[in-house]
Amino acid sequence: MSDCASDTHPVDVVILAVPETAGSALYGMLDVLLSTGSIWQTLMRKGEEHSIFRVRIVSPDGTLFSCGNRIPVNPDCAITSNPSAPIVILPELWLGPDETLTGRYPGVVEWIRRKYSEGSAIYSACSGAILLAETGLLDGCPATSHWAYQDLFRRRFPAVRFDPAPNLVYARPDGRIVTAGGTTSWHDLVLHIISRYAGPTEALRVAKVYLLKCHEEGGLPYAALVRPLPHGDGLVRRIETYLKHHFRSLDALGEAVHAAGIPERTLKRRFKAATGTSILDYLQNLRIEHGKRLLETTALPVEEISEKAGYSDASFFRRLFKRLVGISPFNYRQMFGGFAADRGQRGSEREDAQGCE
Repeated sequence: MSDCASDTHPVDVVILAVPETAGSALYGMLDVLLSTGSIWQTLMRKGEEHSIFRVRIVSPDGTLFSCGNRIPVNPDCAITSNPSAPIVILPELWLGPDETLTGRYPGVVEWIRRKYSEGSAIYSACSGAILLAETGLLDGCPATSHWAYQDLFRRRFPAVRFDPAPNLVYARPDGRIVTAGGTTSWHDLVLHIISRYAGPTEALRVAKVYLLKCHEEGGLPYAALVRPLPHGDGLVRRIETYLKHHFRSLDALGEAVHAAGIPERTLKRRFKAATGTSILDYLQNLRIEHGKRLLETTALPVEEISEKAGYSDASFFRRLFKRLVGISPFNYRQMFGGFAADRGQRGSEREDAQGCE
């Protein structure tokens, strides 16, 4: 789909900023969009320069304030002025994995709903999807955000079909609501917007100038598979700790049931109720996370890494790794393995001594 702007009528864009907004995403997208149509032409000394986008920052009240990390923001207008724009962007927010915006910005939530009903396309980057979810516009729709928020979405927005894997997700077939994944997924989002409204050639030019990269691999390779989830079941916490120290055992699950001192079915039910994940999935996440660390820090062959992670069948390890991480062990090592073989071997020995942290 391409809704290309004319030379004389740039496309209006408003980027919402609130005190929780991440300045890097806010000003990164502002800078890139404002440069579209001119920066390549300037650097190459050919072609006519023209503005593709007219970009304004909008805030709840339009007054000067500081966003995340005390970065100053001088908005162009307030939401009460209801600026006309076919593109509305909700950039990344500085929010903890258990923090919501419920009740914090009712006026902003209503304004986003109104802009969508007026025909604007709504784009969110990273945790901006949390604010978008507050509007209800994502209910029943697929969406993505940073992997750290998947538990929040499961608890707070169960109607949203959340998936941390893709880099971009179209909530609806018309493409008027698009969510982007992790922190630098605003790169993917801004290139998508440029491609849609200015054409793929201009998007490629901008990507070359700014060295922007589309994250075709998605968000899973960057995700931490094992994350602390607060809950009040002391027995389950004890078993979580037990598995962190004994996940390499081929019968780790059976040994954990024995250590719990309750029937296996009861333990599985309590573990799922407390953590939101099954005890088998938790064990697999521990093992694959350990495999990731070894791929990052050692030159060990995958067969040996599989054994150290608790799997005697390396082919099963490879399949499970690809399913949970999104890429193969080989590709993961290419992305994140930065140590020499001899140094990595020493790192492997330290890991074996310390276990999975």
